[in-house]
Amino acid sequence: MSRKVSCELCPRRCVIPEGGAGDCRIRVNLGGKLRATTYGRPSAAHIDPIEKKPLYHFLPATTAFSIATAGCNLHCLNCQNWQLSQRDGTQMEQLFRAEPEEVVRAASENRCRSIAYTYSDPIVWYEYARDTATLAREAGLANLFITAGYINREPLRELCRALDASNTDLKGFDDAFYRKVTSATLRPVLDALVTFREEGVWLEVTNLVIPTYNDDLAMIRRMAKWIRTELGEETPLHFSRFYPMYRMRNLPPTSAEILERARREAMDVGLHYVYIGNLMGHPGSNTWCPRDGTLLIARTGFHVTENNLTADGRCPKCKEKIPGVWQ
Repeated sequence: MSRKVSCELCPRRCVIPEGGAGDCRIRVNLGGKLRATTYGRPSAAHIDPIEKKPLYHFLPATTAFSIATAGCNLHCLNCQNWQLSQRDGTQMEQLFRAEPEEVVRAASENRCRSIAYTYSDPIVWYEYARDTATLAREAGLANLFITAGYINREPLRELCRALDASNTDLKGFDDAFYRKVTSATLRPVLDALVTFREEGVWLEVTNLVIPTYNDDLAMIRRMAKWIRTELGEETPLHFSRFYPMYRMRNLPPTSAEILERARREAMDVGLHYVYIGNLMGHPGSNTWCPRDGTLLIARTGFHVTENNLTADGRCPKCKEKIPGVWQ
């Protein structure tokens, strides 16, 4: 008799027949047991500036050893990494066989301060990320989780024991938008954001602003209010510029004006650190003191060009403590 397996990792809770795969394509039922077929089989590995994640308040100007496998449990119409995320492990060329200890070794040998689980969504290659992160923590490396946050709370709480920071995509603040554009739902993402905060993981949030889809300023204001209330006014929020990609090639890039208006809305409701991303040279990518307006960290693209913070992470003029992990 065929043995079905229920995956409890994400809100889809796929019931997978023997020999079949879940919605993510890489979690399969092999002989009645659930397996992630991409364990130890990365399809991407790079050394990135941590600002690319983007993480602006966590070890600035350091490098992260970034890895990814195929697979994702979302199906975003605008996915920039669709050739990786929307395929299974058999459709991608594996760069090399890399068990968790080998990833940690490579990160250390390349003098990276952290390992980033990124590009596709590391939620679906959970075991690989968890095991690598556990060893990385023992080796003195930080662990960065770059995710859309579509995960159940129980496995996320377990994972948080080995995580140091996350940039989590909050793709919009409307459930209908989530269903239409990502094939997912909003509430589990909000729960994941709160869980990261409760578990003490340094959290930054990214919102990709897509013209005509999620650029309504009233919705952006509601989102910013929720972040302030549930996550705290010190939570960095990144408004990122959309570029035509994948199944949304018919749309124009997000205008600078819309990104600037979104940033003003978020700051007006009380968020202290609101950034504009994917727009080269914009002053909205810099960190400013919320008390006296001093330029604290200047960035061009993914690179820090000026860092005026004191050694203990304070404004050099007014001594305001700037939240984050600075060294």
